[in-house]
Amino acid sequence: MEKLKAKDQERRESELAELHSLEQKFLSAQQWKKDYRENAKWEHYLSCDGSPDPTVLPEINTFMSLWREDQNEDIQLVMEKGEHVLNLIEKLQFLLLDTPPNEITEKETLQYQESILELQNLLHQKYNGATEHLLKTANMYEDSESGNMQAVIKDKNVTFCIWANMKKKVRFKNHVFCDVKHGFDLPKSLAVSSVAIRILHTHYDHVSPLWLQCQSVPKLEVLASEELTQHSNDNVEKPVEEEKKAREEPNMPTDKEMCSDGRKSATSFKETTSIAGISETEEEIEKKSEILDILSQGQDPPMQENTNEKEEALTAETIVDLQQFVPVGGVYHIDALQLPPQVKKVKDWNMVEVLAVGLESYTYPPEEAEDATHPPIQITLGLSDDVIYFKDPVIARWDPAGQQWRTDGISNITYKTQEKSLTFEMDAFYTVALLQDAHCHMLYQAWELRPTGMDEALLIVTTVFATIQIQIKAPLAEDRAYQQMALVASAFAFAWSKWNLEAGREKVVFKVSEHLKADSIEDKDWSLYMFNGEKAQKLKITETSEAFSEELEDDSEFHSTLYHMLKDFASKEAMDKVEAASDLFIDVVYQLLLATRVLTYS
Repeated sequence: MEKLKAKDQERRESELAELHSLEQKFLSAQQWKKDYRENAKWEHYLSCDGSPDPTVLPEINTFMSLWREDQNEDIQLVMEKGEHVLNLIEKLQFLLLDTPPNEITEKETLQYQESILELQNLLHQKYNGATEHLLKTANMYEDSESGNMQAVIKDKNVTFCIWANMKKKVRFKNHVFCDVKHGFDLPKSLAVSSVAIRILHTHYDHVSPLWLQCQSVPKLEVLASEELTQHSNDNVEKPVEEEKKAREEPNMPTDKEMCSDGRKSATSFKETTSIAGISETEEEIEKKSEILDILSQGQDPPMQENTNEKEEALTAETIVDLQQFVPVGGVYHIDALQLPPQVKKVKDWNMVEVLAVGLESYTYPPEEAEDATHPPIQITLGLSDDVIYFKDPVIARWDPAGQQWRTDGISNITYKTQEKSLTFEMDAFYTVALLQDAHCHMLYQAWELRPTGMDEALLIVTTVFATIQIQIKAPLAEDRAYQQMALVASAFAFAWSKWNLEAGREKVVFKVSEHLKADSIEDKDWSLYMFNGEKAQKLKITETSEAFSEELEDDSEFHSTLYHMLKDFASKEAMDKVEAASDLFIDVVYQLLLATRVLTYS
């Protein structure tokens, strides 16, 4: 053993130099992505299609100013323009997530975040304008049976379900929008009032934070501020109350380490891939506060709900932790609205009274009767076919004042799995979302990474609920293992080992097999390897051994790198394939392994 250690030390320098030469492929991939981003801006400039470059402030400001001035509130046109706006938002979000920190300035980061907020705010203002325009012509959508208005208008991004109480009859106090299976049952007081009900389902989420703090993104301290100000744009819920409510600065949430029983500790790993908590200096906190002030310039104040002082007491049990739960399936904005004056035909003219306040909300329960009890509103939501809930979803309402999701105010929840519907009662009209445990698929039960062709590989992750297959075109040991696995992934297959949990937090254990053909791998072809970031070795044990042992395979040695460890047993054909693998393929495999973290969560 001592001789092997000495031999490993002798060749360590030459092996690391050879590995470093291979690792230049990561730098080449980064340069390619940088060139791609620059070329994309040039291609946009050459296209001259009238679409603004969202990264150029004058262009995006001009785009927003022109749309604000556009008085056409036809709902179909608004939805078409809305898709364009969502694409612009997505481009900015991608740039913030994808651009390395050294290629984006703080000023650019702040500008992109502010543009995202303003685009989201403008989009929902236009949704409100389109709703008001639709309600003014409610008689065009009159239901033959009830005489009330009902309309479902949707595209791939949003679904508008709008009902207007034209006849004010108690027997028509409930309604189901058949196209989408959303519905409601109103209290008697609303059934005889001039009220409209809107269920606006946005298939995206502009209410929750754009990025959870645990995500590894550039300028994390800036993004944390951006995600907080993101909450203040829920101006669809209470459009009429915007001018009445004062702005409240949200509390700074603490950053927590994501951890599950049985997962390997991340404390010994690189900070660049760690999800550990972040300590803030006074200077950083002051800087965040300044960013919040800057972002809040020109924004509409957040709306507060009509709740009693007693109901405003927050408890840990009712506040949703967005590091534990994540909204799935979009957001449902459920509003009661004042029915605006209707269009009247006078000779050849269509005339309508224009109210200066715009779209007004209908307050329920009434403010003047705070101490009285009022019947709840029953809501039924038909769930989308393209959304899977592996556990019964947690339903939560958005609290604009506290800038958080909460579970109080919602009761009598019935989730029907087969019918894909959810029925519940609310004590007021809220924006709601269905949340799922963010870690319901962890711990991973098994995983496998294997090449399927030149610059092609298949990553399979098996969880309690599903097996996910991803086709491709950390911690110190984990991060280096992923890098070196990626370097040889064009010729070697990798898979989960039950001994990984037994090896301790400083080491990772996995199965490896040379694999030059796109077919399955037999159990006898796998070998076990252990790696701690600085020393790689082939183990003598197999997956069916009775106990874990670090004993070396006969006739094997230590190596400083996983690459050279595999090279000892590899064919020339396999190593030639490794040398010929493209930079982008290697980088994709590395990024995917880093994102799924199969060595930590198995």
